[in-house]
Amino acid sequence: MTNAAAATLPPESAEWTLPSRRKIAVVCLICTEAALFTIFVVAYLFYLGKSVTGPSPAAELEIPVRSTICLLSSSLTIVLAERAFRREYTGGFRLWWLITILLAVEFLRSTACEWQRLLTTHQLTISTNLFGTTFYSLIGLHASHVTVGLILLVLVLILSLRGHVEQAHAEHLEMLSWYWHFVDAVWVVVFTVVYLIGR
Repeated sequence: MTNAAAATLPPESAEWTLPSRRKIAVVCLICTEAALFTIFVVAYLFYLGKSVTGPSPAAELEIPVRSTICLLSSSLTIVLAERAFRREYTGGFRLWWLITILLAVEFLRSTACEWQRLLTTHQLTISTNLFGTTFYSLIGLHASHVTVGLILLVLVLILSLRGHVEQAHAEHLEMLSWYWHFVDAVWVVVFTVVYLIGR
């Protein structure tokens, strides 16, 4: 082999390696969940306006501006928490992580208030009509994913306060952050379909 040919070969350190199994697993989870949400969104759109009895989305739904701002802001706060963690700024990490948790709690509280209003004031249940069925199914599916993410966020904060979250766990936090960004991105779709297009 000539010197010129040897010089064009990439160094061994530049060889491609598989991503971690954890990252592959989370990507597969997100793809599966995206397919599930797609089915629910398509069902909502398919049955939109096909209820033979009221109430209807236009008459009952109010646009959840505040809760949407809270949830989308939580994507920023979790990024700031990750950044503080990488810089080994424990106090900043815990603060931003806690703010992310509080924003998620406010989102779920707002969702619960909306459901209470629809159930008590407008008597809209999951069995009232097609709108009720598809609405509670889609919004409930998303709320359940937010709840799972919230549980994980709280668990991480508790472990951090006990001193059990170290730099070796950076990838774990990154994967949780990926999941949280996915939940937020799904809400953009759900919000658009249910509260903008669907009205």
